[in-house]
Amino acid sequence: MFQPDGPTFWELLDQSLCNLEDGYDKLAPKFDATPFRTPDVILEAVSNHLGGEQSVDSTLDMCCGTGAAMYWNRRLARHRNVGLDGSQGMLDQAAKHCANAPGIAPNECVKGDALAPPFHEEFDLVTCFGAFGHFLPREEKELVAGVKQCLKPGGRFAYVTHPEISKFDVKALPYRLFNAAMLVRNAVIDPPFVMYYLGFTTETSTALLEAEGFTVDVQTGILPAPFSRLHMVVATKGDAQ
Repeated sequence: MFQPDGPTFWELLDQSLCNLEDGYDKLAPKFDATPFRTPDVILEAVSNHLGGEQSVDSTLDMCCGTGAAMYWNRRLARHRNVGLDGSQGMLDQAAKHCANAPGIAPNECVKGDALAPPFHEEFDLVTCFGAFGHFLPREEKELVAGVKQCLKPGGRFAYVTHPEISKFDVKALPYRLFNAAMLVRNAVIDPPFVMYYLGFTTETSTALLEAEGFTVDVQTGILPAPFSRLHMVVATKGDAQ
Protein backbone atom coordinates (compact mmCIF):
# COMPACT_ATOMS: atom_id res chain seq x y z
CA MET A 1 0.00 0.00 0.00
CA PHE A 2 1.08 3.59 0.55
CA GLN A 3 4.57 4.11 1.92
CA PRO A 4 5.28 6.67 4.69
CA ASP A 5 6.61 9.18 2.17
CA GLY A 6 3.61 8.75 -0.10
CA PRO A 7 0.84 11.28 -0.73
CA THR A 8 -1.55 12.24 2.05
CA PHE A 9 -5.31 11.75 1.83
CA TRP A 10 -5.74 15.46 1.14
CA GLU A 11 -3.16 15.39 -1.65
CA LEU A 12 -4.96 12.47 -3.27
CA LEU A 13 -8.26 14.28 -2.92
CA ASP A 14 -6.76 17.37 -4.54
CA GLN A 15 -5.45 15.23 -7.39
CA SER A 16 -8.81 13.55 -7.91
CA LEU A 17 -10.46 16.94 -8.50
CA CYS A 18 -8.05 17.82 -11.33
CA ASN A 19 -7.89 16.66 -14.90
CA LEU A 20 -5.54 13.77 -15.65
CA GLU A 21 -2.49 15.81 -16.63
CA ASP A 22 -2.67 18.31 -13.77
CA GLY A 23 -3.44 15.54 -11.28
CA TYR A 24 -0.35 13.57 -12.21
CA ASP A 25 1.78 16.71 -12.25
CA LYS A 26 0.85 17.12 -8.59
CA LEU A 27 1.28 13.46 -7.68
CA ALA A 28 4.55 12.94 -9.59
CA PRO A 29 7.07 13.57 -6.75
CA LYS A 30 5.36 10.96 -4.55
CA PHE A 31 3.98 8.58 -7.16
CA ASP A 32 6.62 5.89 -6.63
CA ALA A 33 5.52 5.62 -2.99
CA THR A 34 1.97 4.63 -3.99
CA PRO A 35 0.48 1.23 -4.91
CA PHE A 36 -0.33 2.60 -8.37
CA ARG A 37 3.24 2.12 -9.59
CA THR A 38 3.85 -1.18 -11.38
CA PRO A 39 6.08 -3.35 -9.15
CA ASP A 40 9.64 -3.99 -10.32
CA VAL A 41 9.16 -7.76 -10.03
CA ILE A 42 6.63 -7.54 -12.89
CA LEU A 43 8.80 -5.24 -15.00
CA GLU A 44 11.92 -7.35 -14.46
CA ALA A 45 10.13 -10.58 -15.40
CA VAL A 46 8.77 -9.05 -18.60
CA SER A 47 12.13 -7.49 -19.49
CA ASN A 48 13.95 -10.79 -19.03
CA HIS A 49 11.43 -12.53 -21.27
CA LEU A 50 11.75 -9.93 -24.03
CA GLY A 51 15.47 -10.36 -24.62
CA GLY A 52 19.01 -9.89 -23.51
CA GLU A 53 21.08 -6.76 -23.11
CA GLN A 54 21.11 -4.49 -26.17
CA SER A 55 18.93 -6.95 -28.09
CA VAL A 56 16.90 -4.26 -29.91
CA ASP A 57 17.73 -0.88 -31.42
CA SER A 58 14.94 1.20 -29.88
CA THR A 59 12.31 1.03 -27.15
CA LEU A 60 9.28 3.14 -26.26
CA ASP A 61 7.25 3.02 -23.06
CA MET A 62 3.78 4.47 -23.59
CA CYS A 63 2.39 6.43 -20.62
CA CYS A 64 5.77 6.05 -18.96
CA GLY A 65 4.92 7.87 -15.73
CA THR A 66 7.98 8.14 -13.51
CA GLY A 67 10.01 5.84 -15.76
CA ALA A 68 9.55 2.47 -14.03
CA ALA A 69 9.44 0.51 -17.29
CA MET A 70 11.86 2.85 -19.07
CA TYR A 71 14.43 1.85 -16.46
CA TRP A 72 14.15 -1.81 -17.48
CA ASN A 73 13.77 -1.08 -21.19
CA ARG A 74 17.12 0.69 -21.28
CA ARG A 75 19.08 -2.54 -20.82
CA LEU A 76 17.36 -3.91 -23.96
CA ALA A 77 18.05 -0.91 -26.21
CA ARG A 78 21.18 -0.18 -28.21
CA HIS A 79 20.43 3.31 -29.54
CA ARG A 80 17.24 4.81 -28.11
CA ASN A 81 15.13 4.48 -24.94
CA VAL A 82 12.03 6.70 -25.01
CA GLY A 83 9.21 7.42 -22.60
CA LEU A 84 5.98 9.13 -23.69
CA ASP A 85 3.59 10.73 -21.19
CA GLY A 86 1.09 13.56 -20.99
CA SER A 87 2.34 14.83 -17.62
CA GLN A 88 5.50 16.94 -17.56
CA GLY A 89 5.81 16.32 -13.83
CA MET A 90 5.92 12.57 -14.39
CA LEU A 91 8.43 12.98 -17.23
CA ASP A 92 10.70 15.06 -15.00
CA GLN A 93 10.70 12.23 -12.46
CA ALA A 94 11.32 9.67 -15.22
CA ALA A 95 14.41 11.55 -16.42
CA LYS A 96 15.86 11.44 -12.90
CA HIS A 97 14.90 7.81 -12.31
CA CYS A 98 16.41 6.52 -15.56
CA ALA A 99 19.58 8.60 -15.61
CA ASN A 100 21.62 5.78 -14.06
CA ALA A 101 19.63 2.82 -15.37
CA PRO A 102 21.76 -0.08 -16.67
CA GLY A 103 22.32 0.22 -20.40
CA ILE A 104 23.86 2.40 -23.07
CA ALA A 105 20.93 3.92 -24.98
CA PRO A 106 20.24 7.63 -24.47
CA ASN A 107 17.01 8.31 -22.57
CA GLU A 108 14.37 10.55 -24.11
CA CYS A 109 11.32 11.81 -22.23
CA VAL A 110 8.68 13.10 -24.65
CA LYS A 111 5.46 14.86 -23.73
CA GLY A 112 2.59 13.64 -25.87
CA ASP A 113 -0.69 11.80 -26.23
CA ALA A 114 -0.69 8.01 -26.53
CA LEU A 115 -3.76 8.28 -28.75
CA ALA A 116 -1.86 10.54 -31.16
CA PRO A 117 1.81 9.63 -30.66
CA PRO A 118 4.46 11.75 -32.43
CA PHE A 119 6.28 8.73 -33.89
CA HIS A 120 6.04 6.71 -37.09
CA GLU A 121 7.58 3.23 -37.37
CA GLU A 122 10.53 4.14 -35.13
CA PHE A 123 10.62 1.42 -32.45
CA ASP A 124 11.42 -2.28 -32.21
CA LEU A 125 9.62 -2.58 -28.88
CA VAL A 126 6.72 -0.68 -27.32
CA THR A 127 5.64 -1.36 -23.74
CA CYS A 128 2.80 -0.05 -21.59
CA PHE A 129 2.20 -0.78 -17.91
CA GLY A 130 -0.45 0.35 -15.44
CA ALA A 131 -2.03 2.89 -17.79
CA PHE A 132 -4.87 1.12 -19.58
CA GLY A 133 -7.39 2.38 -17.01
CA HIS A 134 -6.86 5.90 -18.36
CA PHE A 135 -8.49 4.97 -21.66
CA LEU A 136 -12.21 4.58 -22.08
CA PRO A 137 -13.39 1.42 -23.88
CA ARG A 138 -14.18 3.43 -26.99
CA GLU A 139 -10.55 4.67 -27.05
CA GLU A 140 -8.86 1.26 -26.85
CA LYS A 141 -8.98 0.73 -30.61
CA GLU A 142 -7.33 4.12 -31.09
CA LEU A 143 -4.66 3.19 -28.54
CA VAL A 144 -3.82 0.01 -30.43
CA ALA A 145 -3.65 1.98 -33.68
CA GLY A 146 -1.23 4.40 -32.00
CA VAL A 147 1.01 1.55 -30.88
CA LYS A 148 0.98 0.13 -34.40
CA GLN A 149 1.97 3.53 -35.79
CA CYS A 150 5.00 3.69 -33.47
CA LEU A 151 6.32 0.20 -34.24
CA LYS A 152 8.57 -0.80 -37.07
CA PRO A 153 7.30 -3.73 -39.16
CA GLY A 154 8.06 -6.83 -37.10
CA GLY A 155 8.22 -4.80 -33.88
CA ARG A 156 6.64 -6.00 -30.66
CA PHE A 157 4.12 -4.57 -28.21
CA ALA A 158 4.42 -6.00 -24.68
CA TYR A 159 2.15 -5.48 -21.70
CA VAL A 160 0.56 -7.22 -18.72
CA THR A 161 -3.17 -7.65 -18.23
CA HIS A 162 -5.72 -10.06 -16.80
CA PRO A 163 -8.38 -12.35 -18.26
CA GLU A 164 -12.04 -11.40 -18.17
CA ILE A 165 -13.33 -11.38 -14.60
CA SER A 166 -16.77 -12.72 -13.77
CA LYS A 167 -19.20 -10.18 -12.38
CA PHE A 168 -19.79 -12.65 -9.57
CA ASP A 169 -16.12 -12.68 -8.54
CA VAL A 170 -16.06 -11.05 -5.09
CA LYS A 171 -12.34 -10.30 -5.41
CA ALA A 172 -13.19 -7.79 -8.10
CA LEU A 173 -15.80 -5.99 -5.97
CA PRO A 174 -13.43 -3.23 -4.72
CA TYR A 175 -12.48 -2.41 -8.32
CA ARG A 176 -16.11 -2.32 -9.43
CA LEU A 177 -16.97 -0.03 -6.51
CA PHE A 178 -14.06 2.24 -7.43
CA ASN A 179 -15.28 2.35 -11.04
CA ALA A 180 -18.77 3.26 -9.86
CA ALA A 181 -17.39 6.05 -7.70
CA MET A 182 -15.39 7.41 -10.64
CA LEU A 183 -18.47 7.35 -12.87
CA VAL A 184 -20.33 9.45 -10.29
CA ARG A 185 -17.36 11.79 -9.85
CA ASN A 186 -17.04 12.36 -13.60
CA ALA A 187 -20.78 12.92 -13.95
CA VAL A 188 -20.78 15.79 -11.46
CA ILE A 189 -17.26 17.24 -11.63
CA ASP A 190 -15.60 18.78 -14.65
CA PRO A 191 -12.93 18.18 -15.90
CA PRO A 192 -13.19 14.38 -15.79
CA PHE A 193 -10.47 12.20 -14.31
CA VAL A 194 -10.40 9.02 -16.36
CA MET A 195 -9.22 6.13 -14.20
CA TYR A 196 -11.05 2.80 -14.29
CA TYR A 197 -10.08 -0.77 -13.48
CA LEU A 198 -10.77 -4.11 -15.20
CA GLY A 199 -10.48 -2.87 -18.78
CA PHE A 200 -8.24 -3.89 -21.72
CA THR A 201 -8.47 -7.54 -20.70
CA THR A 202 -6.58 -10.35 -22.41
CA GLU A 203 -9.60 -11.20 -24.54
CA THR A 204 -10.51 -7.62 -25.47
CA SER A 205 -6.96 -6.49 -26.22
CA THR A 206 -6.13 -9.62 -28.19
CA ALA A 207 -9.16 -9.10 -30.43
CA LEU A 208 -8.24 -5.44 -31.03
CA LEU A 209 -4.62 -6.28 -31.83
CA GLU A 210 -5.50 -9.12 -34.19
CA ALA A 211 -7.93 -6.82 -36.00
CA GLU A 212 -4.96 -4.47 -36.59
CA GLY A 213 -2.89 -7.31 -38.08
CA PHE A 214 -0.80 -8.21 -35.03
CA THR A 215 0.19 -11.76 -34.17
CA VAL A 216 -0.56 -12.17 -30.48
CA ASP A 217 1.20 -14.46 -28.01
CA VAL A 218 -0.36 -14.73 -24.54
CA GLN A 219 2.04 -16.01 -21.90
CA THR A 220 0.90 -17.46 -18.57
CA GLY A 221 3.05 -18.47 -15.62
CA ILE A 222 5.68 -15.82 -16.42
CA LEU A 223 5.05 -13.55 -13.45
CA PRO A 224 5.88 -14.38 -9.84
CA ALA A 225 3.35 -14.60 -7.01
CA PRO A 226 1.19 -12.77 -6.12
CA PHE A 227 0.90 -11.69 -9.76
CA SER A 228 0.97 -15.15 -11.33
CA ARG A 229 -2.67 -14.99 -12.45
CA LEU A 230 -1.86 -12.07 -14.73
CA HIS A 231 -0.98 -12.60 -18.37
CA MET A 232 1.97 -11.22 -20.27
CA VAL A 233 1.00 -10.40 -23.85
CA VAL A 234 3.48 -9.90 -26.68
CA ALA A 235 1.94 -8.75 -29.98
CA THR A 236 4.08 -8.62 -33.13
CA LYS A 237 3.30 -6.19 -35.93
CA GLY A 238 3.14 -7.76 -39.36
CA ASP A 239 5.99 -7.19 -41.78
CA ALA A 240 3.83 -6.08 -44.70
CA GLN A 241 2.18 -2.75 -44.04
